[in-house]
Amino acid sequence: MRQLALGFGLVAVVLFGAGVTLRSAARSAGDRPFTVLVTGLAALAITAAGMRWWRGRGARYPAGAWMPDAAAEVDEVGEAPAVAVTGVAYEEMDAQEFEQAVAELCRRDGCLDVEVVGGAGDLGADVLATAPGGQRLVIQCKRYGASHKVGSQDLQRFGGTCFAVHDAHIAAVVTTSDFTEPAADYAARCGIRCFDGGELTAWATGVGPAPWEG
Repeated sequence: MRQLALGFGLVAVVLFGAGVTLRSAARSAGDRPFTVLVTGLAALAITAAGMRWWRGRGARYPAGAWMPDAAAEVDEVGEAPAVAVTGVAYEEMDAQEFEQAVAELCRRDGCLDVEVVGGAGDLGADVLATAPGGQRLVIQCKRYGASHKVGSQDLQRFGGTCFAVHDAHIAAVVTTSDFTEPAADYAARCGIRCFDGGELTAWATGVGPAPWEG
């Protein structure tokens, strides 16, 4: 809504400026109608360019979608930098929605062959993908509340299948919550990467590494 209001405000300012320019030109031009015509055409061109720019933003970021800060859209060499995914409340999703959201983060950051396989008979894997470096990535997603930590039994079940069954090069558990100390210890011994709620937010907003990095 704030971005929409800014867009209408921009159009209004451009139109107002064009009107002022035309009136000033009409007063000062006197018997020089050609000057008025050229000034009017220039004002109309500026107005059209502003409206095209705003329509382009609307196409990139449809109503209801998150939008990056305007200052972060294009860097100084004209390339679009990595943008932060904001306004996503992972803890309010159900388990299936959370798996899809994690899969989308993988796609966003360059993974290939991303597949959501969570559900009955998933044998501990929720998201399968090929990491940007070519490694086979296996992720288990745990959409838990803040008071429900991922326990050692969760890690043991995943640890029994992620490498032997799913042939993972990189195995990770991503949660909206946290890990118990025994769970974190088990993961460290088995080479399973643990991403808690804070690390998930850092990954999603582009200020922290992805599960296959580091």
